[in-house]
Amino acid sequence: MKTIYKEDIVQGLTELGLKQGDVVIVHTSLKSMGYVCGGAQTVIEALIEVVTSEGTIVMPTQSWKNLDPETGVHWNAEESDWDKIRENWPAYDKKITPTNTMGTVAEMFRRWPGSIRTDHPARSICAWGKHAEYITAEHTLSNIFGESSPIAKLYELDAKVLLLGVGYDKNTSLHLADVRAEYPGKHDCIEHSAILEDGVRIWKAYQTLFVDGEDFEDIGSAFEENGLAKIGKIGNADSRLMQQRELVDFAVSWIEKYRR
Repeated sequence: MKTIYKEDIVQGLTELGLKQGDVVIVHTSLKSMGYVCGGAQTVIEALIEVVTSEGTIVMPTQSWKNLDPETGVHWNAEESDWDKIRENWPAYDKKITPTNTMGTVAEMFRRWPGSIRTDHPARSICAWGKHAEYITAEHTLSNIFGESSPIAKLYELDAKVLLLGVGYDKNTSLHLADVRAEYPGKHDCIEHSAILEDGVRIWKAYQTLFVDGEDFEDIGSAFEENGLAKIGKIGNADSRLMQQRELVDFAVSWIEKYRR
C-alpha cells in the first residue's frame, strides 16, 4: 500500500482547485485515503497549507447522540432506559464534548489551536482561519441550518465544499437547501438536548426543521451530471470540490421538483 504524505494531499487539493484564501467546508474519511503518514494531523496541516490563514476551514463537529432516544440515536439502549438517558446525558460543552461519527479528522480539528466551535449541542460546526469568528458567532438551537446559521454564512461568503472520500449523504450544505425549498412534506419537529442554562444542566426542548437527507445522494448525482463538481483523487479517496452556492441553488430546484 502506497503511503500518502502531506505533499501528496497538498498536490491533490491544489489540482482539485482549492487555493489560498478559500473558505471551504470539509467532509472527510481518513480511512478512504489509504495510509496517511501522520493521520488526521497531516490532513489538517495540508488544508491549512493550501488555504493559509487568509482562508477559512470549516468542519461539522456534530454530537448528535445528544438528542432524544425516541429519535433512534441510542439504538443500543432499551426503551425502559430512555428516561434515565434523558436525565443523565452530559450537557454539551463545546470544549470537551466529542463528535459522533464525524471522523478522526473532524475530532482532531475541534481541538486544533485557533479552531472555534459553535454552541449547538447536537449539530455544531468548527471553523479555523480568517472568518472563523464570524461563521461561528451565532448557532441557535432552533436554527440549525437556516438563514444566519453557519451554513448560510458560508453561502454568503461564497464558500467551497470539499468531499474527501465521502458522499453527498455527508454534505451538510444540502440542509440549507432543505430550509429554502418549498415542498409538500416539509415540517418542523421538536428536538431535545442536554445543555447548560445559567450553569445548570437541563434537558431542553426546541423546535426545528425536520432534518431529511435520504435523497442527498440523488441530488449529488444530478448535480454532477451537470458538470458542476470538480472530481479527482486525494490519496486513494475519490474527492469532489464544488461551489456551495451552486450546490445549494441546484438542490433547492431539485427538491422542489422531486421531493414530496
